[in-house]
Amino acid sequence: MKNIIKVILFFTIIIVLQIILSDFVHFSAVKYLSIFLTMSVIVFSLIIFLENRSPTQTVAWFAVFASVPFLGFVFYLMMGRNYRKERMFRKKYLADMQSYAMLERNALHTQALSERLYSEKKNLMKLSQKIGSNPITFASHTEVLTNGEITFAEIKEAILHAKKHIHLEYYIVRNDRLGKEIKDILIQKVKEGVTVRFLIDDVGSWLLAMSYFKELIAGGVQAVSFNPVKMPFLNSKLNFRNHRKIVVIDGEVGFVGGLNIGDEYLGRDKYFGFWRDTHLKIEGEAVRTLQLIFLQDWLYMTQEKDIQLMDFMPEIMEPKSEEGGVQIIAGGPDNRFSVIKDMFFSMITSARETIWIASPYFIPDEDILSGLKIAALSGVDVRLVVPSKPDKKIVFHASRSYFPGLLENGVKIFEYEKGFMHSKIVIVDGEVASIGTANMDMRSFHLNFEVNAFLYKTESIAHLQRDFIEDIENAKQLSREKFAERSILLKMFESLCRLVSPFL
Repeated sequence: MKNIIKVILFFTIIIVLQIILSDFVHFSAVKYLSIFLTMSVIVFSLIIFLENRSPTQTVAWFAVFASVPFLGFVFYLMMGRNYRKERMFRKKYLADMQSYAMLERNALHTQALSERLYSEKKNLMKLSQKIGSNPITFASHTEVLTNGEITFAEIKEAILHAKKHIHLEYYIVRNDRLGKEIKDILIQKVKEGVTVRFLIDDVGSWLLAMSYFKELIAGGVQAVSFNPVKMPFLNSKLNFRNHRKIVVIDGEVGFVGGLNIGDEYLGRDKYFGFWRDTHLKIEGEAVRTLQLIFLQDWLYMTQEKDIQLMDFMPEIMEPKSEEGGVQIIAGGPDNRFSVIKDMFFSMITSARETIWIASPYFIPDEDILSGLKIAALSGVDVRLVVPSKPDKKIVFHASRSYFPGLLENGVKIFEYEKGFMHSKIVIVDGEVASIGTANMDMRSFHLNFEVNAFLYKTESIAHLQRDFIEDIENAKQLSREKFAERSILLKMFESLCRLVSPFL
């Protein structure tokens, strides 16, 4: 790939020099430019073809290169270069697998217990054990945190009670009222002798002022950017972002879910208004996995040699079957499986009665789309809650291009109207649920580093169901007939957005 790009650049330089030296009266520049554009389309189309992407992605990239060669080339450099993914993250993948194997050996889950309690979802649980890498634990307690006020109240309280260490990992951090409050609390905890590690995604928090970082570091907080991007137009790191939201306190309590650090997540943004989101508080054995995911991300960026992973693992509790099963699964470009997408697909195909999904961004691949349609046609109650207003317009309209086919097959779609819907929830049959950072879209499935908690017959699932029903009460159900009345221009725009959806 690098050699091919060098050849392209070489010919470009030659053509530019010839254009400069040519007689412009004879339109040499146009001739050479035409040759270069044609060659660029052919070469980069061949590269995409040899990458063996999905047919949808391949056709989409062909269309981009043919329509806008120069812009398509820039867009490909920024967002499309997946060819180095395995090589880029190979070292991280191997280190992660070694640490997860250590966790598996020290876990108290039992195969007999899981099969006895969850015979209806046995195949799903077997899959989760094979591709999820981390154990299902029956020695954990979970609590659903509905919306930002409850979530950050719990997080701040846990941070204030920290005795040893505080680990935070976020995609977006704002230098606003909430962001400053969190910063001040962390600095105060450092003064009390607590070690604080803070991992912030470089692209998600691009707008975060450097002064925020400097104040954290000056206050003794170990703050690090994840995959920093110095040349955004020529750096393939731009495409692989850390979308995880993790907080772990003393290895005893953990938090994971959809909320970043910013005032809008508390409903203080005038455009979004009320912010509907969901987080999960975890105590017990599953916190070990969340801790390990954070530490592996931290070690990947810092290359620290003196951290002993087992020093950060809490004491293991005895299993309590009445608590249900909890499994923390990390997905990302370093994984050889599209693990979270595969788990979603398996959940959907295992459904007998209900599939309830809430997602702010709905860009499914063909597997998920077909699974939802077939489930609905089979009589399963399939419900999808999405926002009624966009925060990312192209993604919003691309999502709506999938609605006609879903409605036609019996999927019930609800647009949330009380504020902005940002929850990332999947609930199947009231027995299995997923809550975490992954959206129901291809970026979360294939490009972002994500982390989700999968729950098996826990009490928290009933809480998620109650919240979901309340969300529907604050939403407008789309009818197939009414939705079909959209203007032809809007339908065309949705189709155009869908064309680029494979790489959104």
